[in-house]
Amino acid sequence: MTTLCINQPNTDPYFNLAAEEYFLKNFQEDFFMLWRSQPSVVVGKHQNALAEINHEFVRENQIPVARRLSGGGTVFHDPGNVNFTFIRNVTNISEVNFKVFTVPVVETLKKLGVEAYTTGRNDLLIDGKKISGNAENVHRNRVLHHGTLLFDSRLEALKGALKVDLSKFEDKAVQSNRSEVTNIANYLPKPISVAEFTNFLFGEISQNYTEFQVYEPTAADITAIEKLSIEKYQTWDWIFGYSPRYRFTNKLETKNGQIQISLLVEKGHIAEASISGAILPELSQKITEMLLGCRHDYEVVKSALLSQNEYRLLGDEILQAIF
Repeated sequence: MTTLCINQPNTDPYFNLAAEEYFLKNFQEDFFMLWRSQPSVVVGKHQNALAEINHEFVRENQIPVARRLSGGGTVFHDPGNVNFTFIRNVTNISEVNFKVFTVPVVETLKKLGVEAYTTGRNDLLIDGKKISGNAENVHRNRVLHHGTLLFDSRLEALKGALKVDLSKFEDKAVQSNRSEVTNIANYLPKPISVAEFTNFLFGEISQNYTEFQVYEPTAADITAIEKLSIEKYQTWDWIFGYSPRYRFTNKLETKNGQIQISLLVEKGHIAEASISGAILPELSQKITEMLLGCRHDYEVVKSALLSQNEYRLLGDEILQAIF
């Protein structure tokens, strides 16, 4: 069967995630695709998005948050990170394992003088440090496998965006495995740019297929992908509302004492709220009533709180404590 190979120039993370789903569900051919995105945080399908990100860092640095079609843990994308996607038809899902897709990547890195390996999990390492996380999604008789390759990524931004306090969240969501990471560029015998690396990877892996065709998405493809991006991947309901049910708890230290906050969040909306401790009962009740039914979303909660005159007695501290 012909394998369609795409070296994707678009760097919009929502477009790229939508493209994967579009090619998975609307074609019969196998695919191999390389793509890079602007700085963004991408959570796995079954994760609690808020529990996986450093909310303050992401907000202050205006880093988009996205959710992908596959499971697994949260990853950080930027132009120094190269993503690879394989889509393959199979007669039996048991035929496919991560190794089938990671071996071509490992072999290509070896040609560049880089010794990468897998631990048998869903990652690739160099010298004990992670350079790639992988995940899969199955649709009928088709498997989508994709992974990251940290080539020359901003690792400080990665660590800042993904530094979280999991003690605030109680849920049954899939949690990320935090690992020490490194860049492939640090291990190259001869320096090359990320564009040169991407082109080399694309050429080498494409040549592995006996029948391959470099594919240029048509205007109809791009229109359909953009539609899916807007109607699904860019929506709050998919990014945050899809998160599993969770309990959020936090404490706020004030000059009058400690305030305890507890929220039950379902489909991204606050279903139960409790604020107790060193706070006037009347104020606690008003804020609690205001929170019920609200999205557990910084801007939405901030707007609702600012509508309460009494809220100003506590300043922005309570807003920060709700996240």
